[in-house]
Amino acid sequence: MVLKVGQLIEDIATGFAQAELFYGHGTDNPYDEAAALVFHVMGLEHAGDVDQYQHEVTTEQHERVQLLSVCRVETRKPLAYLLKEAWFAGIRFTVDERVLIPRSPLAELITGHFEPWVNQDKVSSILEVGTGSGCIAIACALEFPTAQVTATDISPDALEVARLNTDRYQLAEQVSLVKADLLDGIEGSFDIIISNPPYVPDHESAELPSEYLHEPVLGLFSGADGLDSARRILQDAPRLLSAGGILVLEVGAQWEALEQAFPSLPFIWLEFEHGGEGVAVLQAVDLQQ
Repeated sequence: MVLKVGQLIEDIATGFAQAELFYGHGTDNPYDEAAALVFHVMGLEHAGDVDQYQHEVTTEQHERVQLLSVCRVETRKPLAYLLKEAWFAGIRFTVDERVLIPRSPLAELITGHFEPWVNQDKVSSILEVGTGSGCIAIACALEFPTAQVTATDISPDALEVARLNTDRYQLAEQVSLVKADLLDGIEGSFDIIISNPPYVPDHESAELPSEYLHEPVLGLFSGADGLDSARRILQDAPRLLSAGGILVLEVGAQWEALEQAFPSLPFIWLEFEHGGEGVAVLQAVDLQQ
């Protein structure tokens, strides 16, 4: 009997469901995870037509899918690390264990050009704090082709991965990668400062699913309440924002704790069509009071 793509996805999804894997690195259910694996191995495009599900699977492709699916189950390693690839804002990125796997709702804000908070035509400089794989900085560069983008990270390993991705999209002249601890040592004036910093409280490390423990701790944890990095960004951002600039800060489930820590700041919490929480916009004038 000839094995086809649709049936292989069903088979792998059944195994993933039985293994009770955790999803949160690009998919949220076993079927989508299985489809991502099979499509990657077979070189199929997710935006392709439904006829792809009738493609025949070769023996070699079947063996490759099985090998990766067994590794996914036995190691609990996120699929993106096994495939060395992740998607963000509709763009492929190289990823490995040196960086977090892209999964931020900020993609929706970036592809929407940060409207209505900025005038797209007047954005000339963007700063991303804690770039990791470079996905946010690169997505910003592609959406704002005339803007210069600076991306910081404290990890030399992460910056190596970010360089792979800036080179992949030939953005080395538009995107500057800088080794820095958040905003320390950064100078200049930026129309947009954007950051998805670490925000998991240290004490929650034991509660995280196994899949998250494959990721670099530098990108996950940030003090007793998870807000150490956010506090430093809020402290340093005012000196770097242009007069009409904005700070976009993601703190996930810690958003209520951030509000309580800074009761005088008028956080604007965004709602996303495709899900996600804990992303705030602050205008320069509000931060400089």
